[in-house]
Amino acid sequence: MNILDLINKRYTAKKYNADKVIPQEKIEILKEVLRLTPSSINIQPWKFTFIQNTEVKAKLATVSMHNEEKINQANLLVVFSVADDLDAFQKVVDNELPQARRDWYNQIKSSTAEADLKKWLANQVYIALGVGLTASITLGLDSTAMEGIESDKYSDILNMKDYKPLFAMAVGYGSEDDNNRIEVTPKSRRSQENVIETI
Repeated sequence: MNILDLINKRYTAKKYNADKVIPQEKIEILKEVLRLTPSSINIQPWKFTFIQNTEVKAKLATVSMHNEEKINQANLLVVFSVADDLDAFQKVVDNELPQARRDWYNQIKSSTAEADLKKWLANQVYIALGVGLTASITLGLDSTAMEGIESDKYSDILNMKDYKPLFAMAVGYGSEDDNNRIEVTPKSRRSQENVIETI
């Protein structure tokens, strides 16, 4: 199946088959795909937390607004977090990135207001979400992107100090009675001529 067929097949799962377990090798591939996600100046300001533990997943579900049922049903929840403590992230930059990358980041940091820098870093994590959603369908998995989470409560449950959860992605196998399946609710997108301009 080519990439266009896969993207046409992809939909946002509203119900999952909790009994159908994701093979661990697919989860390991998804981890590596997210690690390889591109980011501006290759800054990689993120943490991806893979949660398969049903008790932890259930706690997060209770602070996920209208997403509780999906999280409890899905085999996997991936939490996408951004570096929030800039002093702590500076240590990551200094210890893990090559000199040219450090210099570039430090130059941006010195000329950018803290709020704008944090917004720029958070924007990079959205790139990873797009990669994660696409990777999921290529692995034969269904997914749901969820901004509807209580970030501070996620931080408490996951004991995060230097990173801030932005959103999550449920991953699993969609339920046969999910009314959002493509066969039931066809994909609806604006026409190409209204969203693509060729010059």
